[in-house]
Amino acid sequence: MKYLFCLPLILSAPVAAWAQDTIVTMENERDPDAATDIVVTATGTQLPIDQTGQSISVIGQDEIDAVQGPDLTRVLERFPGVTLSRNGGLGSTTSLFVRGANSQQLVVLIDGVRVADMAAPSGGFDFGNLEAGGIGKIELLRGSNSVAWGSDAIGGVLAVTTREIDGVEASAEYGAHDTRVLDGGAGVSTDRYAFSVGGGYTRSDGISAAAAGTEPDPYRQWRVSGKARLGLTDTLSLVANARHSDSRVAFDSFLFVDDGEYQTAEVDSGRVGLNYNGDALRLSAGVALSNTHREYFDPAFSADPNYVTSGRSVHADIKGSADLSPALRLDFGADADWSRFSSSYDPRQTARLTGGHALLTYHGERFSLSGGARYDDHDRFGGQWTFGVNGAVGLTGDWRLRASYGEGFKAPALYQLYGYGGNTALRPESSESFEVGIEKGDRNAPLHFAATAFRRDSKDLIDYLWPTGYLNVARARAQGFEVELGARISDTLRAQAAYTYLEPTNRDTGLDLARRARHAVTTSLDWTTPLAGLELGADLRMVGDSFDNVSNTVRLDGYRLLTVRASLPLGENVELFGRVENLTDEAYQIAAGYGTYGRSAYAGARLRW
Repeated sequence: MKYLFCLPLILSAPVAAWAQDTIVTMENERDPDAATDIVVTATGTQLPIDQTGQSISVIGQDEIDAVQGPDLTRVLERFPGVTLSRNGGLGSTTSLFVRGANSQQLVVLIDGVRVADMAAPSGGFDFGNLEAGGIGKIELLRGSNSVAWGSDAIGGVLAVTTREIDGVEASAEYGAHDTRVLDGGAGVSTDRYAFSVGGGYTRSDGISAAAAGTEPDPYRQWRVSGKARLGLTDTLSLVANARHSDSRVAFDSFLFVDDGEYQTAEVDSGRVGLNYNGDALRLSAGVALSNTHREYFDPAFSADPNYVTSGRSVHADIKGSADLSPALRLDFGADADWSRFSSSYDPRQTARLTGGHALLTYHGERFSLSGGARYDDHDRFGGQWTFGVNGAVGLTGDWRLRASYGEGFKAPALYQLYGYGGNTALRPESSESFEVGIEKGDRNAPLHFAATAFRRDSKDLIDYLWPTGYLNVARARAQGFEVELGARISDTLRAQAAYTYLEPTNRDTGLDLARRARHAVTTSLDWTTPLAGLELGADLRMVGDSFDNVSNTVRLDGYRLLTVRASLPLGENVELFGRVENLTDEAYQIAAGYGTYGRSAYAGARLRW
């Protein structure tokens, strides 16, 4: 609450832009599939963002580049409804909470591949393994959407798309804590085909994972990726992508002791598929693989890993959309997922989940309405139905009212079924999500405003109760509202802001859910100066108080982080850039007992041919 007095000042710049007469359109993405007004998270197939009543925001390549640096969470914090938790510095375990949902209740896609650690206790995705290099677009759907995406889509869906490179590009950065970042890629892109490869390396001395520690915990990652698109005919194309990353990050023990422990993680993902784009029918089919292998080391005991986990998922799917009439569209799909996990103490265990869905959408001149259903079958808990409906009504200009109801579910993780304290009688977690809002344009339009009220009720949440094990014991409610503002104030000045008020409640105890702040706001201002194209920018992230534990006895104080940025083009192919993060050197924690960065400066160069 103590930072809310700043909110009117923060939002005043975008609001003032409504009086401007000159509006400049944003630059289009090079890759047509990465256009910021086309999304896939609503139905699983491409859809104009103004044809859905769901809350979806998109960040494109220009904005990702402007934020700078490998830490993708600094980009994700620009979305409304997003807060995060990290156990130390760059590369440490990082959880993302969307509208108060647990981090593992978020479907995460990278180039269409569902990525999650099948061996993790709750089966979620660790954002500490994903860096910003090579990413061209991020879209976030907030709200339950299991009709289109099946298991895990209780909090929402986050889709990451890497760039199609046409030419050669490279970047290098150096800064605080002896941090070095190298990224590069090369490719060719035409209407008929595209091939690109990329890779990068990050190394940092890091900070102490323990807030009270004195010994830094280093981090390094190298990564390589590739993607291809080949037109076989005018309507049929072959697509493929693959990624591999190898990370190592040191951490302090559960007693916050600097004792040299570290973990390594190898993460692989990839997909191969066929896309058909006819006049009235569009189909996409493919097979994807996601694999995470972790090893934990404690040199005080042995040079060999003292704990190893391995999780794998193979996912086959077919999705399509058919134009039944000029105003009526049917989206449909079926998929199957075969997952497995093992660890040093757990033999290999497997699970199978299959499902199918259909969504019928009417889109008229000023009105759209979509509704659908899904059925899933799990080889342990049996069948699960989910339903959803959303709609939008066009008002004057590009203003529209929108509303949605969505259901979500999350199948029990393999570890919850078969690991320590496992329970094969677990039921899936489930949710009901409601929202209503008003919006002008979209997030990347020259002028944008959105206000949304939301509520999500979840039940049968799985928790570990000692000494019994995993049980369906919890209920939760997350409700609040979001406000987004964005404006091209002039040809050279753009401002954006996103504010979220959230009430995250454990319905059994009446206490707040852990590490979910009630207030969060991110503002940014970007100015292209008259001096040789010099661009200056500033980002202010403010987060209110929260609690670190379920009993609400450990408080996390709110904080303010200010970053200033600059970039300078040197001709058409070279750009210099730099930034200072946490300019005011604020002392703060986002997870009790874990360290965070103080004032840190970085500088680099970007080249494109």
